[in-house]
Amino acid sequence: MNEFVSGNLGELSALLTAFCWTFTSLAFESAGKKVGSLPVNLIRLVMALFWLGFYTLITNGHFFPQNASTHAWVWLSVSGLIGFVIGDLLLFQAFVVTGARISMLLMSLSPPLTALFGWLIIGEKLSIANSIGMFVTIWGIALVILAKPVKGRKMQFHYPAKGILLALGGAAGQGLGLVLSKFGMQDADPFMSTQIRVITGIIGFSILFTITGKWYQVKAAMKHTKAMWHITIGSFFGPFLGVSLSLLAIKYTTTGIASTLNSLTPVLIIPLAWYFFKEKITTKEVIGAFLAVAGVTIFFIY
Repeated sequence: MNEFVSGNLGELSALLTAFCWTFTSLAFESAGKKVGSLPVNLIRLVMALFWLGFYTLITNGHFFPQNASTHAWVWLSVSGLIGFVIGDLLLFQAFVVTGARISMLLMSLSPPLTALFGWLIIGEKLSIANSIGMFVTIWGIALVILAKPVKGRKMQFHYPAKGILLALGGAAGQGLGLVLSKFGMQDADPFMSTQIRVITGIIGFSILFTITGKWYQVKAAMKHTKAMWHITIGSFFGPFLGVSLSLLAIKYTTTGIASTLNSLTPVLIIPLAWYFFKEKITTKEVIGAFLAVAGVTIFFIY
């Protein structure tokens, strides 16, 4: 058993990441609808910093990152800005506009984008099945979000176009952020690397709140008991456990395989969205979710 775990640590970490994304996306959707997506982003990162700090204090004897190279600080900081500030800002707003289930389905495009960025930035190879996998993934997503055209309109969506574009922006941000994380992390500890990304994200959002003068939204959110409870759950499974597991995954396997297993979230989230949010799930949407995951699998496995 121990040999199996150690030999497949990257893959197992990626699979656990998918479960984490499922819980955190539902928690943040609920909190975002109560207090807005912007304060949720900042509060969950501050909470995550404490989760990470206590963990590294117990395991390594220090609360904040230590002994990280300049290379790690620079590229993990850039990754934090792109992944946490830009990517998650778009994704969390998509949670509010279209819901976590559809947003995470659109995030299925993140693995192909991750592979593309991995090829461009760190020279990871792309297989000949990439185009087939991309087509199947897009087909699955289109099956869910596209409706029959109305007379006079070439394209019609089941869900708001704004939310779809926001989620696509989140997918691109996550993909690029993941590749830059691998480039910056190298042999560094994944949890320490996540700390650096989180610190950068906190700084980025703090600057944004200062410029926009919306610190009052953070204060109001912190007084909302239910929202804070959901943010606490989301921060544990997301920026703390989920992100750290995703970095552990890409450390011991390729970004492509890690992203493939991460992409199971759109399937895992279906029963939970039905149970907790009473969303109506159609057969076509279930098929589309499975097709999207199948496409990602083809993209990397074959």
